[in-house]
Amino acid sequence: MNIARRRAALAVGLGLAAATLAGPSLAQSAYPTKPITIVVAYPAGGDTDALARMFAEKLQERVKQPVLVDNKPGASGVIGSAYVAKAAPDGYTLLLAPNTFAIAQFVLKTGGASSYDVLNGFTPIIEADTLPMFLVASSASPYKSVKDVVTASQKGELSYASPGSGSPMHVLGEMANKSTGAKVVHVPYRGVAPAINDVLGGQVPLTYITLGPVAPHLPGGKLRLLAVASKERSPLAPEVPTFAEQGYKGLDVEGWHGLFAPKGTPADVVALLNKHMNEIVRLPELQSRIAQWGAIPTGGTPQALQATVAETYNRFGKLIKDFGIQAD
Repeated sequence: MNIARRRAALAVGLGLAAATLAGPSLAQSAYPTKPITIVVAYPAGGDTDALARMFAEKLQERVKQPVLVDNKPGASGVIGSAYVAKAAPDGYTLLLAPNTFAIAQFVLKTGGASSYDVLNGFTPIIEADTLPMFLVASSASPYKSVKDVVTASQKGELSYASPGSGSPMHVLGEMANKSTGAKVVHVPYRGVAPAINDVLGGQVPLTYITLGPVAPHLPGGKLRLLAVASKERSPLAPEVPTFAEQGYKGLDVEGWHGLFAPKGTPADVVALLNKHMNEIVRLPELQSRIAQWGAIPTGGTPQALQATVAETYNRFGKLIKDFGIQAD
């Protein structure tokens, strides 16, 4: 082969190699070319669903494609999460999940087709927000501090409501019993609304809950915030002391929402979604709306969300086992 032909062949080879290397990147850079679906593994109307719809609206403006919300409720979120775990890893099926995502299977003891791998079965995109949890008392009760609750519980039977057995609120309640020496009996409900209704009605004097569902009842004095289960006071209710300030250590439990894709989703798709979502959570309009639900926008890297999931999975998994917590 003469020099000219060798050079021509080399040029063609290099061109094919470049096209091969560039092909996937160019294809991915066109993402998205069709509608994106955000799966919510809970019924419409809850805080996760409302958050997903806000994100969908803002993400749609940025990617110039429809972003839809698909509710797939059941089994404390396991059904919807397992659905996304098995979806094509192309960036068109996402999951917005609360921290229950990381612990539900400890409580339900799922397996087989109905299960998913919390730590390795998804590609994390972004931690959307955190939700401080509070000890809340009915105005019909005399309790104004954690010490009041501890003292009363040791004199007679006292109870607290939660949105359900195995919920983060239930785990926090059992942690509080252990940390404070209180003897407060758990009363599980099927969801936040019925639990709050019975606390408002005085049937149950206490609950562990996030701020959003109880916020409308605070100005009129129907409910009282006794403590926040965070390392520091919450900017959403700075007047409320932490458990630690009242002498009870180790009660640092916050909820969160995270956005996930199926395992194997291309890195540049994840990076693009992460970029858009970080911009969205910084929007003043969105921050104001989220605050009304008792949440604080977070943002950050996919690695930060992965660390949050692992911490929740490991910590709560041990607690659920130690306390013997099972679903109703």
